[in-house]
Amino acid sequence: MDLSYTEEQNLLRDSVKKFVDDHYDISQRNKISASDEGFSRAHWQQFADLGWLALPFDEDDGGIGGTPVDTMIMLEEFGKGLVLEPYLPTVIMFGGAINAAGNPQQRAELIPPIIDGSLIATFAYAEQQAHHDLNNVVTTAIRDGDNFLINGEKSLVLNAQSAGKILVSARTSGDSQDPHGISLFIVDAAADGLTRTDYPTVDGLRASEIKFTNVRVSDDQRLGPLDEGFGIIEKIANRAILALAAEAIGGMQTLYEDTVNYTKQRKQFDHPLSEFQVLKHRMTEMFMEHALAQSLCMKANMLETQGSSETQRTIHALKYLVGKASRFVGQNAVQLHGGMGMTEELRVAHYFKRLMVIDSQFGNTDHHLERFVA
Repeated sequence: MDLSYTEEQNLLRDSVKKFVDDHYDISQRNKISASDEGFSRAHWQQFADLGWLALPFDEDDGGIGGTPVDTMIMLEEFGKGLVLEPYLPTVIMFGGAINAAGNPQQRAELIPPIIDGSLIATFAYAEQQAHHDLNNVVTTAIRDGDNFLINGEKSLVLNAQSAGKILVSARTSGDSQDPHGISLFIVDAAADGLTRTDYPTVDGLRASEIKFTNVRVSDDQRLGPLDEGFGIIEKIANRAILALAAEAIGGMQTLYEDTVNYTKQRKQFDHPLSEFQVLKHRMTEMFMEHALAQSLCMKANMLETQGSSETQRTIHALKYLVGKASRFVGQNAVQLHGGMGMTEELRVAHYFKRLMVIDSQFGNTDHHLERFVA
């Protein structure tokens, strides 16, 4: 099997790498993170100009028709720079849902503004009582004539303060944990009855708690069949996990390389730390954990591209392995940097915090190990 990248994929990787090298040293990232929106609108427009926002969309909708492997290449480079722009919530999650289940009118209305950078959007799926169970939805959408009234609360909605549209999961029938009976609605972020509490996350991004109080949506704003939204949610979650795994792998590579370089420079007893055998073994283990996760990520993306029946089980394995490897690589990078590893000025701590947040998104290691075994 040929696992080498195509010429186009190499060009994509090189262009993203150049952007990260030019715009994302840690001081620049900290400055962007401290801004009002937590990301750069100028960078976002540059993403659009370079065609990155069009990558996963079908050519019929104005996109490039890229594969999950193409997205993996981009997100891995994003992970090396801790890129802050809302590619995951807008393109992967919201855009992926429209791409998967939108009717012609919804696709024509929403995909072009995502591609040209004028629309930022997000997906409100998480609820406080749900933990990691995507089917645990107590937010309701009750039919009121030709409309629905949405009531409930959503947690950790990424970049909601900058979003123009929010995709919301709500229960239209069934019990609170029944996979059947969940529907999806495209809600205007400025809709009456929608209130937000915005906050920065520990990894420097932005998220919101959103409360819906009799938010009225029309039947035209429903995405996909009534009561059958859970299948779409699972599809979005799988694509998000693949993207997050690729980002984590990029972050782990940077941590490993920074640690090797640091131990070559830092001396103890007149010898560089890199010459001590026990530290050599530790850094070899860091490399192996990263390499194993990278290999499984490639396999999972290829299976997703092929539509294999093994995809779901492999994604569970990937999320578990990435979480395990991220913790090992991150903790050892901080330890081998000593006290410097805990400072805000050095980028090691920022990568470690991002990796820990990725582990918690869409199910942590324990959750996906249980799903894999089941």
